[in-house]
Amino acid sequence: MGAVDLFSEVGRMSLPEAAARFAAAGVPVFPCVPGEKRPLVRRGFHDATADPAQVSEWWRRWPAANIGIPTGVASGVEAVDVDVHSTGTGFPAFRAAHREGLAAGWAALVRTPSGGLHAYYPADPGRSQSSWQAPGSHVDFRGDGGYIIAPPSRVLRPGGVRAPYRLIVAGNTPAPVDAARLRDFLDPRTSIPLARASRFERRGLDAQVLAGWVAERGEGERNQGLFWAACRLAEAGTPPDATLEALGPAAEHAGLGSREIMATIRSAYRTTHPAPRAVDTVSNERRLVRESPGRVLS
Repeated sequence: MGAVDLFSEVGRMSLPEAAARFAAAGVPVFPCVPGEKRPLVRRGFHDATADPAQVSEWWRRWPAANIGIPTGVASGVEAVDVDVHSTGTGFPAFRAAHREGLAAGWAALVRTPSGGLHAYYPADPGRSQSSWQAPGSHVDFRGDGGYIIAPPSRVLRPGGVRAPYRLIVAGNTPAPVDAARLRDFLDPRTSIPLARASRFERRGLDAQVLAGWVAERGEGERNQGLFWAACRLAEAGTPPDATLEALGPAAEHAGLGSREIMATIRSAYRTTHPAPRAVDTVSNERRLVRESPGRVLS
């Protein structure tokens, strides 16, 4: 029994019960911060397991932890994530892809806490498909190298309400999705290699292009890529909050935690807009004392 077969069943369970049910069915899971999407375990989705003892230990330690499931070969499911942001919604793009037959074989549709959608598809065991993001269309793909938060997890929304992931409907004839064709349809632009980043003129930079590029960074270049993209937006005059909104979800998708994301963006703004150094102020005051011996500094 796969993950999507359990969504209607676990929707009525507590989080520890649901995590145990997934594990009993052979679906690897891992705990995430209560009310959030960040992993609680050191290696994130790489630590996911279906071992009942380990799963029981995790949810005994964190009974309110959300349930993460790695996507792709690890779990046998892939997901198309239709986002709803203040800057736009992915539903028009997803409907257009569905009409073209590029996203029609879903096994389940799950409503997300933001009002978006997770469309689940069976993974093709003979084909590996990596996760990607098409920020211009507000649609992500979660395959190998990614994970999703599963029902009955809840995420804290504005106003202090914890909204759930909820199964809407299950499909009758699920089929794997061709992620490459879907991406070409949604966002035909190519990714930006880090080695070529310096070739882009600052005035021509687009936050959505940068976000898509950041989302594709792998281990060893995620932080560096986020820092570079944040510096470019900072230099273009983008406010820090807008940069966090544009690049934060992409960096999270790439595997960075929220604290590291915020620290990296702050560092980018400090680098591009350095504050006057306190030592310089002290030096200036000492110089004034030397030049005006009779002056007393208050």
